[in-house]
Amino acid sequence: MDNVVTSVTETEQAVGALRRDLAQCDSALAGVAPVLSHLLATNGQALVSEHLVARMRGMLGNLAGSMLSAEAETTAGSKHIDSSRLNGLSNRLAGSSILVSHCYALAMEGQLTADLEERCGIDQVLTLLLQELIASTDDSIAELAMATMSAQARYVQAQRRMSLPIGELPAELFHEAVSLWRSSASEGDQSELDRAITNLRGKFDEGNSRLGLLTRLVGAMGNGMRAALDLEHAGFALFATALARTSKQPRELAVLSCHERQATRLAIALRAAGLKPEEVRKQFLMIQNDLTLPEGADLVAPETAAAMLAGTYSEPVR
Repeated sequence: MDNVVTSVTETEQAVGALRRDLAQCDSALAGVAPVLSHLLATNGQALVSEHLVARMRGMLGNLAGSMLSAEAETTAGSKHIDSSRLNGLSNRLAGSSILVSHCYALAMEGQLTADLEERCGIDQVLTLLLQELIASTDDSIAELAMATMSAQARYVQAQRRMSLPIGELPAELFHEAVSLWRSSASEGDQSELDRAITNLRGKFDEGNSRLGLLTRLVGAMGNGMRAALDLEHAGFALFATALARTSKQPRELAVLSCHERQATRLAIALRAAGLKPEEVRKQFLMIQNDLTLPEGADLVAPETAAAMLAGTYSEPVR
């Protein structure tokens, strides 16, 4: 009986410590977007690597350029984009916390994916799991896997060019970008702008974006989704998508949890996804060789971990 009481007490203490750490992780993430917006508007590079900020600035500039190019294409005049307007729109995009957070997650994913290829030999595009899905006897899954592979290849190339096609944005962010674009235009530009926006919206298809395809493919795996939680086998893109789905988090949070300062969130998410302690440790070692599993994480049940992430956990009544 004493052993049972001790075990329960240890688990409750571990949960309490992890909840405090998770709150600190949440606080750190809440401060990311304002800091990044400031860095994008200045030349300061404190807290975030210069390469990461440059990559984000490139993505936002590319988004601005693609929208202004679409507007120019609706006129019979010059296709030249005014640099001051390009910079102005890019700065407006950089002031959006949700766009900045999304670009940060994409840039972080790009860094992690490249690092995994260099350290562990995990291909950034054609992973072992994706090869298996492409070879599936289910034609729909095979076709979806092929489309996902192509989209992932385009993403890797876009990250190298520090660009972000507007069609790759989630629907909410597509509408955010378009709204900022509209608000940046003068009254005389409205008719041309409306035609450009209509054209872009007609071409937009979230389901066939990289993130849309990844979500569809992971969902189509059914019970086989657990294979995507093996980072070495699945690669980072499928791993992050499956982790988000199984731990019931936004994909951006699943990506950012792989940062060394978010180790508690990652451990809790992996436990919420149903991974055993030894499986959690394996993923930690894959992500970073020196990433330490938070103390007590192996004592937390999957149901408790899920409640902690959802913010619905309550202390047991005795």
